[in-house]
Amino acid sequence: MKVVVLGAGVIGTTAAWYLRQAGHDVQVLDRREAAGMETSFANGGQVSAAHAQPWAGPGVPWKALKWMLREDAPLLFRLRADPAQWRWGLQFLRECTATRFSANTGQLVRLGRYSQAALHALRKETGIQYDQVERGILVFFTGGHASRNGWKTPDECVALEPALAPVRHQLAGGEYVAGDESGDAHKFTLELAKLCVAKGVRFDFRVSIEGIEKENGKISGVRTASGPVRADAYVLALGSYSPLLARPLGVDLPVYPLKGYSVTMPVKNPAAAWTMSLTDDAHKLVFSRLGDRLRIAGTAELNGYNTEINEVRCLAILKRTMELFPEAGDPARAQFWAGLRPATPTNVPCIGRTRFPNLFLNTGHGTLGWTFACGSGRILADIVSGRRPGLEL
Repeated sequence: MKVVVLGAGVIGTTAAWYLRQAGHDVQVLDRREAAGMETSFANGGQVSAAHAQPWAGPGVPWKALKWMLREDAPLLFRLRADPAQWRWGLQFLRECTATRFSANTGQLVRLGRYSQAALHALRKETGIQYDQVERGILVFFTGGHASRNGWKTPDECVALEPALAPVRHQLAGGEYVAGDESGDAHKFTLELAKLCVAKGVRFDFRVSIEGIEKENGKISGVRTASGPVRADAYVLALGSYSPLLARPLGVDLPVYPLKGYSVTMPVKNPAAAWTMSLTDDAHKLVFSRLGDRLRIAGTAELNGYNTEINEVRCLAILKRTMELFPEAGDPARAQFWAGLRPATPTNVPCIGRTRFPNLFLNTGHGTLGWTFACGSGRILADIVSGRRPGLEL
């Protein structure tokens, strides 16, 4: 059957790939000029399958209150006269118990591992390349943390990533996840879109999606600035913008934009630059090596659909990077970026059928869209095809 996918980010593009693999006639609509130009464009790069955790957890509300007066805080709530933001915030608070944190983490790790296996299978099948690094992820802890059982010692951390040697005296230890990895989500999305086209998927770019039409209890088409688009089934994969199209249909999604920032700069001294993916637990930053580029990303800002780059937050990321790795990159050539992550209070994405039998969801992946992309696409394709998915959420 014909399936229209709304959105050509990493989530929509992987969905298109698996839908086509399942034998469907697939058309993808996106307002941008190419695939992966918004949230997938410059994210942190980590595929953190085994270390996927929700933002909502014990102690987070208190930290968020303390951070409200800090412009460079890891998590920043900018309160607005927006009922959707307040409702999302209350749902987020409800998820901050130890029990809910444990349950949500379990779901995220299951989806992460399933998705990573799908990514590996896709890479083996297609040979797709995207500056991937399969050396694991090292989460390092600095001042204020006491060493725990199972942690890598500071010396072991430096042995894993020699670029940490200059700050060895600041390290309290680290957690190493050998199976996790990293790569350029934007490059992956562009390359996968090319593979999709070669398999017969149609991508229509610069299409302004104005709404979704319903008739007799089903979706009858997508309204665009250039006319209606009709299909047998529709997949809503527009990230943070998904609720805006779903709400007029009576479909209420627990998704709200969580703005994240990243800094990208060229490698200055290869001997001083990190080669594996790292996470700075104290500052909630991730570091990835994308070929001859360094990507540092992090922080979360609840500020509606505001996409402006707050230079203070980007400069704080750059400052911390230069403190840790002063010779690694060239700050004079740093590029700043901000993108809206479609977050649910639980961090668990919305994947599956709606009350309309031919409208499906693949959205709400928050900070883990790159990690969950392939698994979500495979699950979505199974559901659309009437098959039992390989992983139940």
